Amino acid sequence: MNNATKRSILRWLHLIFAIPIIGYVYSPFAELPNYAPVVRFISIPVLILSGFWMYAGVFFAIIGVALWLGACYLSGYGAAILSEVALFVARKTWLMIRARQSKKSA
Repeated sequence: MNNATKRSILRWLHLIFAIPIIGYVYSPFAELPNYAPVVRFISIPVLILSGFWMYAGVFFAIIGVALWLGACYLSGYGAAILSEVALFVARKTWLMIRARQSKKSA
C-alpha cells in the first residue's frame, strides 16, 4: 500500500470517529451516560491512533493509545492528558538529541 492511500484511509478514519464526540458534546445531559463508554474507550483511542500515526508514525501512535487508555483507566482524564503532553515532550527531546548527535558526527 502506498503512502497516499494510507494517509487517505487514516484521514477518513479520523473524521468518522470524530462524529461520536460531536454527539457526546451536543447531546442532552440525560443521554451522556449512553455516549460516555463509546467515546472514552473507542472513539478517542482511534482518534489518537490515527492522528499520531499520521503525525509521527505507528510506533508513536501505539504508545500514545496505550498511555491514554492506561492513564484514563487508572487515574482519570487529567492524568491521560498529561501523559499525552509528556509523550510529545519526550518525542521532541528525543528528536532534538538525535539531530544534535547527527550534526556532531557529520
